Amino acid sequence: MAASMHCRYRNDLAELNRLAADIELFASEHGVDHATAHSFNLCLDEVFTNSVSYAFGDGRHHEVRLELRATPKEIVAIIRDDGKAYDPLTQAPAPDFHSPIEDRRIGGLGVHFVKTLMARVNYRRENGWNILEMATTRPPSEAEPEPSLPD
Repeated sequence: MAASMHCRYRNDLAELNRLAADIELFASEHGVDHATAHSFNLCLDEVFTNSVSYAFGDGRHHEVRLELRATPKEIVAIIRDDGKAYDPLTQAPAPDFHSPIEDRRIGGLGVHFVKTLMARVNYRRENGWNILEMATTRPPSEAEPEPSLPD
């Protein structure tokens, strides 16, 4: 059985602290180890920052939604925004690892980190919403036990 948490944030970078606190709370409530929680925080910080920085060009208030789920086998995050359609998995430029560091453009590693740190990442556009789902596998020692049925 999956446990979940649903959160809503304004399209404002000031919400990053609340996002991090929600991830920490979810991790502690569901026995998620520190390294996994840290990876999720890093990835969601990147995705949220990109969403707030680039998805909304109208100057209006928008909402970014986050769902966190813990199953016995994985931790899943689904982040949604109603900004401009953008698939970061296929449209973000690939990072430049070959040029000397002083010649590289600033940025461009965030999506690479998300793809590297997560076991799976998927994007879809649905009913005017960008939906990015990412998941990581729980180590067997961390997996939540299946609930037992009463006798």
